[in-house]
Amino acid sequence: MTLVKFNNGPKANVNPFFNDVFDTFFNDSFINDRFVSKVPAVNIAETENNFHIELAVPGLKKEDFKISLDKNVLSISAEKKTENTTQGKKYSKKEYAYNSFVRSFTLPESADHAKIEAEYVDGILSLNVAKKEEAKFQSREIAVK
Repeated sequence: MTLVKFNNGPKANVNPFFNDVFDTFFNDSFINDRFVSKVPAVNIAETENNFHIELAVPGLKKEDFKISLDKNVLSISAEKKTENTTQGKKYSKKEYAYNSFVRSFTLPESADHAKIEAEYVDGILSLNVAKKEEAKFQSREIAVK
């Protein structure tokens, strides 16, 4: 018995040359960098008194960030535009970098909206959201009757 391999994939009826051209076009990092939405990685932790939110956003300045609170939604956004140019040369390709993102978080009812602090150090944006006094864990000893 002989096994016969059939090429029934989506590219079966198209000339292989065209497949290679389109694969390199759509896999080009210049194209992919602009079509893929980039959002920073985030860590969220809870302690007894606070919620901690940390975003990994290297290469930005603290002036690039905009942090807003609308009802229970905390939104963090940043915008940075850079232009790489050199005088006296003819280029066949120039690249402009325009980076922006928006991350939104729904705060729980136990969050104190008046006590939110933000700090940007070494590429990490840290936010501390305090808890309301009544939401903090309260420990007490219960007497046995």
